[in-house]
Amino acid sequence: MTSTSSSRSGPSSRTKQVQRRARYADTPEEEIDLLGPHGHDEGSLEYAGDTSPASGTAHDLEEGGILQTANRPSLSRKSSNASTSARDKSRIIPFRPLGELAKYKLQNRFPANVVRNQKYNILTFLPLVFYEQFKFFFNLYFLLVALSQFVPALKIGFIVTYVAPLAFVLMVTMGKEAYDDYKRNLRDKEANSQKYLIIEPASLHSEAMPLTRAVPSSRLRVGDMVVLEKNQRVPADLVLLRTSDASGTCFIRTDQLDGETDWKLRVAVPSCQKLGSDKELLNMDAEIYADGPIKDIHTFIGTFSIHGQPMSAGDVPLIPKVEPLTAENVLWSNTVLAAGSAVGFVIYTGAETRAVMNTSHPGTKVGLLDLEINRLAKILCAVTFALSVALVALNGFRGLWYIYVFRFLILFSSIIPISLRVNLDMGKTVYAHQIMNDSEIPNTIVRTSTLPEELGRVQYLLSDKTGTLTQNEMEMKKLHMGTMSYGYDSMDEVAHQLAVAYGASTDQATKRGGTLQTGVQLANRGRRDMSARVRDVVLSLALCHNVTPVRNDDGTVTYQASSPDEVAIVKWTESVGLTLVYRDRTRMDLQTPDGTVISFDILDIFPFTSETKRMGIVVRDKGTGEVTFLQKGADVVMAKIVQRNDWLDEETANMAREGLRTLVMARKRLSQDVYDTFKDAHHEASVRLDGRNEAMADVVSLYLERELELLGLTGVEDKLQDDVKSTLELLRNAGIKIWMLTGDKIETATCIAISTKLVARNQYIHCIAKLKTANEASDQLELIESKPDCCLVIDGESLQMYLNLFKTRFIEAATKLSAVVACRCSPTQKADVARLIRQHTKKRVCCIGDGGNDVSMIQAADVGVGIVGKEGKQASLAADFSVTQFSFLTKLLMWHGRNSYKRSAKLAQFVIHRGLIISIMQAVFSAIFYFSPIALYQGWLMVGYATVYTMAPVFSLVLDRDVNEDVALLYPELYKELTKGRSLSFKTFFTWLMISLYQGMYASSPPYTP
Repeated sequence: MTSTSSSRSGPSSRTKQVQRRARYADTPEEEIDLLGPHGHDEGSLEYAGDTSPASGTAHDLEEGGILQTANRPSLSRKSSNASTSARDKSRIIPFRPLGELAKYKLQNRFPANVVRNQKYNILTFLPLVFYEQFKFFFNLYFLLVALSQFVPALKIGFIVTYVAPLAFVLMVTMGKEAYDDYKRNLRDKEANSQKYLIIEPASLHSEAMPLTRAVPSSRLRVGDMVVLEKNQRVPADLVLLRTSDASGTCFIRTDQLDGETDWKLRVAVPSCQKLGSDKELLNMDAEIYADGPIKDIHTFIGTFSIHGQPMSAGDVPLIPKVEPLTAENVLWSNTVLAAGSAVGFVIYTGAETRAVMNTSHPGTKVGLLDLEINRLAKILCAVTFALSVALVALNGFRGLWYIYVFRFLILFSSIIPISLRVNLDMGKTVYAHQIMNDSEIPNTIVRTSTLPEELGRVQYLLSDKTGTLTQNEMEMKKLHMGTMSYGYDSMDEVAHQLAVAYGASTDQATKRGGTLQTGVQLANRGRRDMSARVRDVVLSLALCHNVTPVRNDDGTVTYQASSPDEVAIVKWTESVGLTLVYRDRTRMDLQTPDGTVISFDILDIFPFTSETKRMGIVVRDKGTGEVTFLQKGADVVMAKIVQRNDWLDEETANMAREGLRTLVMARKRLSQDVYDTFKDAHHEASVRLDGRNEAMADVVSLYLERELELLGLTGVEDKLQDDVKSTLELLRNAGIKIWMLTGDKIETATCIAISTKLVARNQYIHCIAKLKTANEASDQLELIESKPDCCLVIDGESLQMYLNLFKTRFIEAATKLSAVVACRCSPTQKADVARLIRQHTKKRVCCIGDGGNDVSMIQAADVGVGIVGKEGKQASLAADFSVTQFSFLTKLLMWHGRNSYKRSAKLAQFVIHRGLIISIMQAVFSAIFYFSPIALYQGWLMVGYATVYTMAPVFSLVLDRDVNEDVALLYPELYKELTKGRSLSFKTFFTWLMISLYQGMYASSPPYTP
């Protein structure tokens, strides 16, 4: 087969071999293994430190061929997001590694495709669990006291009275940790054992054998071709080669990756999509270059290189060329194929996938109350040691005085009784039971029962947007056309005007909406002119989008697009009579109110980006041949493009105040000559190697974006979750600062911040986006520091720059603001922000979200709350508390958080008070009897005192309440007192200490007899 390939390549075969050998010039020891003794390429592998991986692989066709030189190296060097280490991991992966040795070397350079979320294994379980328990002085003290009873000279009472309580606590803790890790292990096994079909290399199967073979997800390796079916999870990061759709596109669901529930469009590699069948992929002499793995899910730089013709006779000849690959050609791991089937080429596996790189491993969370009690325990231990030394000193350090010191320490160990730990853990269990059985917050689940007190100490709330604050359901609310404005309740009039414009009869028009009288009135004021204007704006909205109608198995049609507001607008055009019935990459069909279908050729599409803030499309009407450029976008950019008008700014501001997402619709009719001139200039710009994007944007601006005709302004509402506004207002009144972290666009997030009242009326909103230099970042930071009452809106790129360059200054300024909105945040950035706020402020941070992209943030918080919603249960399962609505936070924090904290604070201090009384009595008894370290109360009597005699009245504190529920919810300002930690402080502790001293002295003193 190799010789056939060489004969087909003609005179250029020697040149290609020389070029391929050049790849391995720096690693001659591998040349023989990889190229073979005759110099045939058996697969191009990854080389660390090679910043121009494609050097020497350019395919210069001789005799008038196409020059395909430095495309790949220039693209790889332009990756501004990839760090040096990431470039070191760039790779060139061949389609056909000839030989098992080359394939083995290729696949073993990259991590296995194994999902592992376990915290322990058989060897590390006991050491890690014991470390987590005994790293706190509180537990270490109990351990040392229990171990001391195995020393005969220090033994006081029964050993079991010291060992049993500690062993019980440890067994409960270890059992819970083991069970949780076992469940994680089962989930890992399920994910790793999911079967996927891979296309076998041509040498491994005959005509009688199947083309594909099923393998578990954990056995997938870089270079495998994976066949995906509808609703199947993507097991690794794949380059999309082919789809079942003739257009070469497919939709994926990314809700577990970026939190957005909208389907995303992905495009197959054009050269692969043109092949007749999947089998022909195995015969391609091609390779894929991929940049090193990075966290950014919106960026990918790679190339697809074809070296020559297919290897089997009769296949369609392929011209050697290099095609660029971007993020729209890649299926990220943990996304789901929403429709059809597809074939993907594995480029990243395991720890190098975007999903894993954006996931942080959970740590063990410890409540602030436990840390405070641990600190008090150290003080009590110091007091106990001082008291023991004092008693021995008063006795003149006689005899084995150092033994007596230790015996006194053990006698006074009731000051920090093991029953304190037992009582607190039992109290936490009661609080968890009360939360889960509260009828006003149904289906709430407490997954971490050690943190209910943390709910009463929260000072920062970090919230996701989509699915948490909003329902992610858009609805068209307003259409403004300059002289006419249509609200939600008057859309039937739009339907009537559209029906008239498309020539429907009066009866048909009346059925679509409006009344006969209204039609007569409109006719008197120039009905035809108004109908034509309505038709123009509705038709433009029905054409200018990236929406695709998808037919479901039950015959219904679902609209899918990367932006939910586009879907809302297309649904609205359907409701008024203009329906999208078909869409592919080159054609779009619409059905008019009278039932006829009009077709349009899609000539060019200019997608929406956060930089341009607009989306454009060039279409040709198949009926008339008219070419039209349609564009919609944000008012801030469209105002400079459209013709002069006197109403756009005012109406945009009005809609923004209502919390609506606004889009300006405009058009420009083009002659064929103008379009041809534009097309030539645009193509010339698109093949440039340097400054390609800027050149293409300049051509569009020069030929198309000039003096556009303003057609109308739309207002779309993003429906909020129930009671979001009142909940946020109540939390702000409770002194909680709220941050919104989202993966959505700046414009969308700003609108939601306004509509949820996260931003107060007339509050200044300062926006920071696309920072490029440190000087720009420093200037913006100074502006923020001078306006502490503003709301900050920042994008992920700028946020990362601040975290890298001005971390301390930025977080110090941001934490003083009343509200912060961070957009285009990756899951890792969300977690980093949560950790940074915790470290800088030392305050309690609560994070709430509903998607897989929120898991890292939830796990990084002091308190993680997950919402069970449309994006599944991944956030709920990873959270400490699971709720079904955002509004349930009110009851969870204001009432249950308050009770849990105040009850545990009282319980801890009272248990210490109970032990102090006995210790004071013991000290008095020892002082009276010549400072002897002899127990006042023996063995089981002390155990009975801490359990049977006093357990019920002390433990009843877990049912205590200082205010009624209605008062706690009506006056959220009461919550501010809790965040100051006054219920358990040095002041309250020493107050109880004095009470214990008085009562212990009084109880041990002889009765007064006159």
